[in-house]
Amino acid sequence: MSEPIHNFTAKVPTWSPYVTPVDLETATPEQLKAMKVTPSNTGFSRYVLTLAHDPESLEVRSPLFNLIMYGKDGLSSAERELGAVGASVVNRCVYCAAVHASRFIGITRRTDVIETIFADEREARLPPRDQALFDFATKLSTTPVEVGADDAKALTDAGLSELEQLDLVLSAALFGWANRLMHTLGEPRASTPP
Repeated sequence: MSEPIHNFTAKVPTWSPYVTPVDLETATPEQLKAMKVTPSNTGFSRYVLTLAHDPESLEVRSPLFNLIMYGKDGLSSAERELGAVGASVVNRCVYCAAVHASRFIGITRRTDVIETIFADEREARLPPRDQALFDFATKLSTTPVEVGADDAKALTDAGLSELEQLDLVLSAALFGWANRLMHTLGEPRASTPP
């Protein structure tokens, strides 16, 4: 089995669960419904197949995740991904940081932002709007009770509307939860386990 990955990278590693993922061939009707698949559809990650052990939670999780990360109004997709990267860096979730960094790069083609974040983490110096987004997401992920009116004003000063600010709160908070779930259910690996 390959070694766990501990350093941030935009190359998405393999996620190796600690429990055996649900097998689509033997999944219950409740599990299939939660995954929104028919038995012939095999396009689900090992993570989703692991979450399918609790179909009731998965059935709520996936639509919530999709609404927060792929909403059509408010914060741009790239900026939602940047919020997820900020939270994932704070929470040391190498897998989530890689997934959302690669999505950010895929949308923006701005590798410099991600390289700076991965090199300097919370000390990263970014263009002003990116800096405001990143600083807010990392602070919310570190000490949420300390986030206040001054932090909202910094986002407003950077040009974010109230809806965009709400979207940033939601994307960072979602990854406060998702990172911890990934840590307890598995770990990133350098290559596909045998």
